Amino acid sequence: MREIVLDTETTGFEPSEGHRIVEIGAVELMNHVPTGRTYHQYINPDRAMPQEAFAVHGLGDDFLRDKPKFGAIAQDFLDFIGNDSKLVIHNAAFDMKFLNAELGWVQKPLIPADRALDTLAMARRKFPGSPATLDALCRRFSIDNSARTLHGALLDSEILAEVYLELIGGRQPGFGLNIDPVPAKNATSGTEWRPRPRPVPLPPRLTEAEAEAHAAFVGKLGDGAIWKRRG
Repeated sequence: MREIVLDTETTGFEPSEGHRIVEIGAVELMNHVPTGRTYHQYINPDRAMPQEAFAVHGLGDDFLRDKPKFGAIAQDFLDFIGNDSKLVIHNAAFDMKFLNAELGWVQKPLIPADRALDTLAMARRKFPGSPATLDALCRRFSIDNSARTLHGALLDSEILAEVYLELIGGRQPGFGLNIDPVPAKNATSGTEWRPRPRPVPLPPRLTEAEAEAHAAFVGKLGDGAIWKRRG
């Protein structure tokens, strides 16, 4: 099962008021395990950055001026998230409305709402009445977010991936033993293969002499030896 943990930074709160996306960050999970594949892109919003937004993420006009506009990166982004992977987003309604507004403006397919999995809603259901911000959840799960002095889409996605895995029961539900050998298409570097279990277990490294020495040692410990009780 492939999932994409995703975050955006914007110039404001409403695309209908002319606000735009200025950064996208995303982290790939396969069967709830990070694969190491990420997507990160700064975007020129083609408008001035309000001071209130700059105070949140620190992305100013001078920095963004030479970055590509959304239309130039839209297809690469869509290729990375694929057609059916769940999108894990904190306060998903916010990011989804911006992503679909940007995609609509450049005549690209919109992302169906049911692809989004909202970790904010998950946290509020699991811990009713408690703070459910990303920082609050990091404190609850003892996740180090000391590098997060400002909001940043890729860093926030990496942190959210840890939070999400805690919300669903731990960093590696099922201990990762059910990972299938599935090939994955890397949008930037071609085809790669994900880690999978060994088809044939490694042979034991214990020599015959070592096994005999261990048996002789256990024999001297008497009938109460733990190795004998375990049979």
